[in-house]
Order: sequence, then C-alpha cells, then structure tokens
Amino acid sequence: MTSPTTSPTRIDDRFQALAKEGRPGLVTFITAGDPDGATSLAILKALPGAGADVIELGVPFTDPMADGPAIQAAGLRALRAGQTLAKTLGMVKAFREGDATTPIVLMGYFNPIYVYGVDRFLADAKAAGVDGLIVVDLPPEEDDELCLPALAAGIDFIRLATPTTDDRRLPAVLKHTAGFVYYVSITGITGSATPDADAVGTAVKRIKGHTALPVAVGFGVKTPEQAAAIAKGADAVVVGSALVETVRASLDSHGKATAETVPAVEQLARALADAVRAVRR
Repeated sequence: MTSPTTSPTRIDDRFQALAKEGRPGLVTFITAGDPDGATSLAILKALPGAGADVIELGVPFTDPMADGPAIQAAGLRALRAGQTLAKTLGMVKAFREGDATTPIVLMGYFNPIYVYGVDRFLADAKAAGVDGLIVVDLPPEEDDELCLPALAAGIDFIRLATPTTDDRRLPAVLKHTAGFVYYVSITGITGSATPDADAVGTAVKRIKGHTALPVAVGFGVKTPEQAAAIAKGADAVVVGSALVETVRASLDSHGKATAETVPAVEQLARALADAVRAVRR
C-alpha cells in the first residue's frame, strides 16, 4: 500500500522490496549526535552495510518521556556534545551524499520541531532526505499540528500502536498513518522488558485487520534471538536500546568515543540483521 503522501517514499519502496524478497526487515535506532557528531555520523553511514533496512534517527530532547534509561542517557550525551535538530538534519544530508535509498525516519518529540518552526522544519527535512517522522507526544487529535502538513510535504507520519490500543481506538491511530505502523510490543518505556513473541504475533494480525500498511515491532528487542522470534510475526523488527547501549559500553572513562565504538555497533547490527534475514515468509 502506498502511503497517503504526494508520491511513494523510500519507506514504501523498501517494504515493497522486502515483500518481494519474502523476508522481514530490520529497523535500527541510534541517537543523533551520540556520543558526538562525527562518531554518530560514522555509525549512521555504517548501518546499511551491516544490514539495516530502515534507520530511525533519534532527535535528542531534554524530556524524553517515552524513552528508557539507555536512550535517555544517549540523548544527554548528544545534547552535551552540542547536538541540535539542525545538526541532525545536517547528518541526514551528509548520509544522503553516499546513500540515496535507505529510508531515514526521525524519531522524537514535538517541542524541538515546534521551536524550529513546523513549515521550516518540513521543508528542511525533505531537502535533507528525511522520509518519515515518529513524534511520540502528538496524538491523532493533534494531526493538524504536524501529521497532515508532513504528509502534504511528502514525508510519512508513522504512528505507534500499543498493547492497550483497542479496536475502538485503532482506526483513529491508523487514519493518517503512513509508511508503516510501529507496534510497541510492551507497555512502558523503551528497553524496559522483553516482548512475548506469541502475543506480538497475535497483536500484529489484529492490526493488519485494520490496515494494509506494514507493521514493525519494537521496544524490548535486544538480542539476535529475540529479533528472529519477533520477526516471524512482523514485517520488521525495531532494535534501539541494545544498539545505544553498545555505544555507551564502547566509550572511554570520560564518555568519549574509542576506536571500538563504530565497529561494536556495526557488529551487533550485522548479527541482528543475519538473524532477521534468516526468517523467511
């Protein structure tokens, strides 16, 4: 299904390609600017080669209410290193100089976008090569604020569905969703629990009864084994906290990047991708 934007996006193209290949995809999350701009860009550039099919780039924010400790800490590291929304868009632009096909989704909160200016942000994001947005604190009732303008600008607006999103609420959540549906496999914050693969599979089937969009599953997926188990019942698996924690574990005693930072993230991404790609439809 093509997203309700002006034309098919890279996200549409990627999921159509995955369907033709008969396999689920891997969506990787990293925090922009963590632990510094140059290292973060190097990680971003390395992810497609390691097997990432879609990349979520977290926009650091001072009050990340949906994020667990690992991603909160990554955001603080990035903010201390001077990361801004403008620099995050600059990262995407730099990434696009060498990769014209891997979808990039910005994930974060509305406040930085509001301060930047919605119209200016959408124009700059589109020009930089952003394909989608996940803004966790804008419910469907606020679609006029960003969702509808984003769709009009040709940028997919991706909604979260959770275990508590019942059949009465789901149509409102899905009404203007584009690109894919992000199913939050657990209740709570990112990285706080391990999802149940059987329960996830049942939930994905229920969501697919309401939409033809692909369903990606995230929150709590940390290991290649968990990723493979979730991939059996989803169109894609999202891994974030584990990759962000790998960044943290590679830093020196002063919180600075080391020679191991980029390779460590790349190694985990490749292991996750290998596990997910072994699942066939």
